[in-house]
Amino acid sequence: MHLKRLTALALASCCFAAVTPVIADTVTAPQGLDQSATLLLTDLPVFAPANALAQSAIPDVASLVAPKAPVAAAKVAAPAASDDDTLGDDDDDSLVAAATDKLAGHVDGHAREALLAFAMKLRDIRYHRGGRAPSTGFDCSGFVRYVFSHSIGLDLPTNSASQFLAGLKVKRNEMKTGDLVFFRTRGKAISHVGIYIDNGQFIHSPSAGKTVRVDNLNEAYWSKHFAGAKRPEGIAKI
Repeated sequence: MHLKRLTALALASCCFAAVTPVIADTVTAPQGLDQSATLLLTDLPVFAPANALAQSAIPDVASLVAPKAPVAAAKVAAPAASDDDTLGDDDDDSLVAAATDKLAGHVDGHAREALLAFAMKLRDIRYHRGGRAPSTGFDCSGFVRYVFSHSIGLDLPTNSASQFLAGLKVKRNEMKTGDLVFFRTRGKAISHVGIYIDNGQFIHSPSAGKTVRVDNLNEAYWSKHFAGAKRPEGIAKI
């Protein structure tokens, strides 16, 4: 009986000794796991949002403003481009002065002669009511306006009545080449215009069925309807 107890105790000791490493392993395992986790966390890169933001590129203020510079320049330049759209009295005076200077220097100062030479080249072009060019034909005011514009660069009003009002009055015995001669062929209103040449002669586009030609103020018809002579302001000083 005593021997059986000793055997049982021996077996119990062996079993306890065998179980102890298992318990020890079970107890110490979490400590090993924590160390492994610590090593893993140590090896991972640290996330630092502040550093990442500091390293990001911030646009330069100058680079944001720079693209707008051309727009600003265009806005400043725009009024200069529209200044000519509305002309005051001073602008009108300056334009007349500029036109006078231009004419005075035309063909060595012989602007009137240049104007007449150009007008004579247009002889025999047919009359056409409302005509403003050789290709369509001329009426009287269209002929005069075309000659002044294309020979000496001076723009005149578009019809004979307005051309009469725009010019400076000239006495018949003081007329010069290039002055305008006006007629009342229908009632009291100015209805016809021509360009004075010299010695009583003038060139004009007479009426339907006729062509640009030279006539004389002393002829009965023209003498009867003559209304006076005017000098365009652009050639008043030459």
